[in-house]
Amino acid sequence: MQASMQHRVLADAIFPDLGSQTKVGSYIRDAVLVLGFTLLMTLCAQIVIKLPGTVVPITGQTFGALLAGGALGSKRGPISMFLYMLIGMLGVGVFAASGSDIKEFGSLHVIFPWAGTSGVIFSMASGGYIVGFIFASFLIGKLAERGWDRKSKVILSMLLGNIVIYVFGLPWLMINLSASLENTLLWGLWPFIPGDAVKLVLASLALPGAWALVDKIKK
Repeated sequence: MQASMQHRVLADAIFPDLGSQTKVGSYIRDAVLVLGFTLLMTLCAQIVIKLPGTVVPITGQTFGALLAGGALGSKRGPISMFLYMLIGMLGVGVFAASGSDIKEFGSLHVIFPWAGTSGVIFSMASGGYIVGFIFASFLIGKLAERGWDRKSKVILSMLLGNIVIYVFGLPWLMINLSASLENTLLWGLWPFIPGDAVKLVLASLALPGAWALVDKIKK
């Protein structure tokens, strides 16, 4: 059916021929793309704003997860987010800086000096958000494969992905901190809506903008 037709995602439009001759070449291309967005997510995690009265800071991670799904699709996007989670769980400091680290630099920290953290997500109050990045990128990737990354629906796609992140993040936060629903929303939702709105709009502009540039170059 026409509605189920799969469109190329942005990564395939930018690199359409690389690796197309052999399966090995295609796997290499996909691996490079996945690693590239894992690195992008790591950098986004180092953009941190600590809000007073909250245990979960505003970070650039949401932007990275939304962009990964839209640019890579429903397979490579989630893999890049899973790899990001796995690297952090193996002890490499790729997660967002902790509250104590942010206090050293003030309320804002942007990439340098490096202040990444690591750990087992099951013991982290923000662990649910990290898991949510995987599922959000899958959903947005699916929608991108249906052409939502180039149309007016892109903002709806990003909104749905953002909701998925909270579906995992908020219950996880509540259980981890043994918090009430009121405190969970106070610590993990209400303060972040303005920042998430900005990141959502940026991601919604980035994908159609990149598509417009690709189309212009290929004319």
